[in-house]
Amino acid sequence: MEQVIRIGMDTSKNLFQLHGVDASERPVLRRKVRRNDLLAFFVQQAPTVVGMEACGAAHYWARELSKREHKVKLIAPQHVKAYVKRNKNDGRDAEALCEAMSRPTMQFVPVKSEEQQAALMLIGVRQQLMTRRTQLSNAIRGYAAEFGVITVKGLVKVEPLLAQIARDESLPALAREMFALQGRDYARLQVELKAVEARLMAWHRANADSCRLAKIPSIGLIGATALVMKAPDPRLYPSGRHFAAWIGLTPKDHSTAGKTRIGKITRAGDEMLRSVLVAGATSVIQQAMKGRGRPSPWLVALLARKPPKLAAVALANKTARIAWKLLTTGESYDGERMPVASKRAA
Repeated sequence: MEQVIRIGMDTSKNLFQLHGVDASERPVLRRKVRRNDLLAFFVQQAPTVVGMEACGAAHYWARELSKREHKVKLIAPQHVKAYVKRNKNDGRDAEALCEAMSRPTMQFVPVKSEEQQAALMLIGVRQQLMTRRTQLSNAIRGYAAEFGVITVKGLVKVEPLLAQIARDESLPALAREMFALQGRDYARLQVELKAVEARLMAWHRANADSCRLAKIPSIGLIGATALVMKAPDPRLYPSGRHFAAWIGLTPKDHSTAGKTRIGKITRAGDEMLRSVLVAGATSVIQQAMKGRGRPSPWLVALLARKPPKLAAVALANKTARIAWKLLTTGESYDGERMPVASKRAA
């Protein structure tokens, strides 16, 4: 067999499809390999370039193949789709990967270390616990409403509601027993969430980049840790605009025939990271509209001509650019250097 210079690998849970080409771009390897035999197969291969989609377990396989002297390139799935031929199957997916990774302008996903993936679990587990807590609190309110017990909105009202139900002897004993069961589950979620947030705070305090980012208005603890954990090396991006575009905070461009058509934001990149930045920007705008905080003249002028939701996206875009600047230069955010709008203008 000719020397394989590039291998595209379509991954799955137990079966992997390989497609390799030689120096003349002729296919010389088409093979299916089971999971247990994959590493042994690559040990027998001369060091080459292996391309995979950046999906589940891809970072693990990238680390393992790198230990065996292979160069691994991860590609975002949306960038591979254009190279898939008709009648999609595993073989054509592997071939598309092999073709896509050869493009000189292709953008690749950096391989995450085990420590980076463990840190990402903190944010993921926190989000899961918050989702379960919200679902449970809504269920408690819904069941309580069936018995005519209503309370105001807010998570802080859930525990008083459960205490009120426990004292209400007019409710059926079975209903009170089920509410007690839900109450114990809710209390357990609260304890677990506090423990995870404590670990997240400890990680934040131990990371210099996260501490510096947290000083930017509208970012805070979650935004700072999410940016450091999720974003690739910011030096990979030539400017702050490219970094904001990776997050999906820049408008779509539908220009054609010399006509410029700018649409809504692309919503590319990490959805959680984008939503955290927009939520933080929304909070700053709400404070500014109430006459609180220290809004910049730029933000005040923007709110004068644009609706708050659109302004929040624009502010999130600007925040991402500031974060890129701090991460690439190592500087700290200095709020005293920022111009502040006068009270009359605000």
